Amino acid sequence: MGDYVATGLYILAGIVGFYLIVFQILGLRIIASDEVAVVEKWWSMKGSLKNSIIALKGEAGYSPDLLRGGIHFRSALMFKIHRYPLITIPQGQIAYLFARDGKPLAPTQTLGKVIPEANNFQDVHGFLENGGQRGPQRGILREGTYAINLAQFIVITQGEIKAIFNSSKQEKVELVSMQQTLLARNAFSPVIIMGSGEQTSDIMGIVTVHDGVSLQEGEIIAASVGEEHASFQDPEKFLELGGRRGKQLQVLTDGTYYINRLFATVDFKPKTVVPIGYVGVVVSFFGSAGVDTSGNDYKHGELVGAGCKGVLEKPLMPGKYAFNTDAGKVVLVPTTNIILKWNKAETGDHKYDENLTEVDIITKDAFEPALPLSVVMHIDYKQAPWVIQRFGDINMLVNQSLDPLVSAYFKDVAQTKTLIELIQERSAIRERAVDEMKQKFQKYNLQLEEVLIGTPKAAVGDIQIENILMQLRERQIAEEKKVTYQKQQSAAESEKSLREAEATAEQQAFLTKSKIQIEVERNSGAALASKAEQEANQIVALARANSTKITLEGEAEASKETNVGLAKARAIDAQVQAYGGAEYRVIQEVAEKLADAIKNSKVDVVPKTVVNMGGSSENTGNSNVLDTLLKFITLDKLGVSLDGSDQNMKKDVAPAAGSQPVAEGGEVQVSDIQKPEEVK
Repeated sequence: MGDYVATGLYILAGIVGFYLIVFQILGLRIIASDEVAVVEKWWSMKGSLKNSIIALKGEAGYSPDLLRGGIHFRSALMFKIHRYPLITIPQGQIAYLFARDGKPLAPTQTLGKVIPEANNFQDVHGFLENGGQRGPQRGILREGTYAINLAQFIVITQGEIKAIFNSSKQEKVELVSMQQTLLARNAFSPVIIMGSGEQTSDIMGIVTVHDGVSLQEGEIIAASVGEEHASFQDPEKFLELGGRRGKQLQVLTDGTYYINRLFATVDFKPKTVVPIGYVGVVVSFFGSAGVDTSGNDYKHGELVGAGCKGVLEKPLMPGKYAFNTDAGKVVLVPTTNIILKWNKAETGDHKYDENLTEVDIITKDAFEPALPLSVVMHIDYKQAPWVIQRFGDINMLVNQSLDPLVSAYFKDVAQTKTLIELIQERSAIRERAVDEMKQKFQKYNLQLEEVLIGTPKAAVGDIQIENILMQLRERQIAEEKKVTYQKQQSAAESEKSLREAEATAEQQAFLTKSKIQIEVERNSGAALASKAEQEANQIVALARANSTKITLEGEAEASKETNVGLAKARAIDAQVQAYGGAEYRVIQEVAEKLADAIKNSKVDVVPKTVVNMGGSSENTGNSNVLDTLLKFITLDKLGVSLDGSDQNMKKDVAPAAGSQPVAEGGEVQVSDIQKPEEVK
């Protein structure tokens, strides 16, 4: 039993001895591939450090070199090993560093300068030997894995503070405070300004630098030093180019920026939008004094060029601008027509006239109405800087200049007009106001377009103006009635003409028919007359033909019977004479027809009391006398002589049937004339 105990003690002593020899005396250390170790020397023949932490020359203290993955021997009698994982920064995040050793910061510095030889803080020798400074650093760690000596550099991430804490409690508190400040600034993520989306499309970044030389006296913002510093992502280059701390004129637009938020902070502000119908007059708070471009006659201020301090002579046209509102301001000036209403009840969308009310006037006849007005004006975009330089903004222009100007003008006009004249002559007053006030507006670099005058309003409880207006209305109504009556009279006359035209139109068919009938009757009469004329010509022609025939027959007969005796010739001659010749026969037929026509018409052509020429009234009656008389009259009108001078009338006219014979020679004997008697 004692032997087993002794053997165990020997084995235990051997194990302890092996551990002491291998791990303590020889200092066997195994470092994994994803780990590093900081070596701390307890003591050294070269002494200890006085004003630093890192022992660059083998002194007692932290070694600048790290133990990487593998087997290492460091005696525990002299060295202490601090082992930890490699420092890994996730994608899209930033880590900050605090150097515990190095040169002190200059008075103008708040952060230690970047040492390129330090190889992203992984080479402590390069950092310290090339002027690395203690304190928070300008350089940052972006995504990746780093072998950082945590004895020299404290790494601050979003979730933890990586360090070998063997320092005071005060240092730990300060590091935690630094982490909280970075969290408040969202400093562990890059600055992202999106170029799309409703929330961020109009955002820009205004940068404030917290390191470097201060601004010059009189300046409120730092000038731009170019683009070589990669939009503040390279602090050393920025300061090398002459960049100063404070607000920066240069702004950040859409993009992603890995900016050390201990070096520069970023405030997000909306871009400046100049809408259509406006221009933006720039009032710059930064720049040189510049040269006045307004001219010697302009006494209201200076207009300067780009890059100068003051009101810029060239306005911004409609569009979107990444304008640094800490370096100046943009005053929007409408270039469309502006309607200003001197009417308490109406206000335009622009709100320029929200303080305007009706103009209180006194007329020539002592009425005191309130006169509403509207003024339409326009500002030339080239004149917009002049207007802003003179007035500051449009509200001051309206309230301090246009309101007194317009009110005074119409008060002067009202004093020369009665109330009725003011109402009735409004058009003439308006035209005169436009002409006269245009010149006054031009003095203010404004263009007057139109002046509109409303109806005067009485004060509450004042009925005198209403009475005047009532009289005018009644007068106008009377005039309108007069015109109405005239129109009605004219309409009645027109209606009368219309009715006559309608009646004529209705009877037009009958009128046309009667006219046609008249023309038909006229044509018929003409046709009958032509027919009668043709018949008469036909009778004459036939009679002459018969006469010619008889003559020819007689001549032929005479030629044929030349040897017939004189008795027969006389018989023929007696026959011709008995008929009175061919011409006489025609005349006799015409006379008989005319006598028949007069007798049948029952018209009295002779006196009712006639002389009976000896005929028996029982046998012939009065008609024989009338027939004989008519024949005599007809023969006389036809040119036939009744006195026996005509050769053709030497013989007695053949008596008509039933008539009394007359004496030889055609004369009526007195003894044959009967006593006249009444003929009915």
